[in-house]
Amino acid sequence: MTDSPARRRGRPGHDQGAVLTAAMRLFNERGYEATSMGDLAEALGITKSSIYHHVTGKQDLLRMAVDHALDGLQEAASFVLDMEAPAVERLETLIRRSVLVLADRLEFVTLLLRVRGNNGVEKEALNRRRVLDALATDLVKQAQADGDLRADVDPATAAKLLFGMVNSLTEWYRPKRGGATALADTVVTMAFEGLRVRRD
Repeated sequence: MTDSPARRRGRPGHDQGAVLTAAMRLFNERGYEATSMGDLAEALGITKSSIYHHVTGKQDLLRMAVDHALDGLQEAASFVLDMEAPAVERLETLIRRSVLVLADRLEFVTLLLRVRGNNGVEKEALNRRRVLDALATDLVKQAQADGDLRADVDPATAAKLLFGMVNSLTEWYRPKRGGATALADTVVTMAFEGLRVRRD
């Protein structure tokens, strides 16, 4: 079995993971378009030619970075799809696990949320995000049909607002030990107290 791309080693002192991390941070700080391979080489203290021992170019780095974020989110979606539980519980689990992925892969998710479809890599990332939006929308619809969520809320709008709440965490959340679980609990409570049907 071969190593994952992030673990393959090239020239001594710099593996692909180190190159990817440096690129992702520069993309977040300066923007993808404004970051050159020369900037990345300078940040790493190596020559541009050395970077090409690890990747084929800037879009390759962008692809690996956004894939790392999306793979985590899709793992959360796959877990939810395999659950045998009411739709509202699956939706809550999707939001909870999305928060945990964001906390664990914060810089990668931050970069993902900044892509706008300006190249093939970004367009594919947006398509993968739409699949997650569709899953959340379907779960809202099912939960409404089950009588667990308010029927006067548009499902697609509710899904976008739920993910919007999760995504807003990139603006201020800073990882700390044990903090992600409590944060996920808070997000779920805040979101679903307003969506759930009250059973007095």
